[in-house]
Amino acid sequence: MPYVYIVECADGSLYTGWAVDVVQRVKVHNAGRGARYTRMHGPVKLVYAEEQPDRIAAQRRELEIKRWPREKKLKLIGDQLTKDQGSLEH
Repeated sequence: MPYVYIVECADGSLYTGWAVDVVQRVKVHNAGRGARYTRMHGPVKLVYAEEQPDRIAAQRRELEIKRWPREKKLKLIGDQLTKDQGSLEH
């Protein structure tokens, strides 16, 4: 399944992308073979991933998130962390 993901760059900036294998894609970014932006601002760490039903949905969601202001992206990341912590407690 494809995913939309957000990585935090070494300078604190956020980069949004999509991939079928997010872990491998982050490795590619950190090896300097990913997007031009992450090559210039790396290394990166994965801070958010969201599964999508298909590639088209992932690309649409990526564009939607890329248009958001930083604050809204940070809220999305924080909401996922809260949700993940809640599922660990049950």
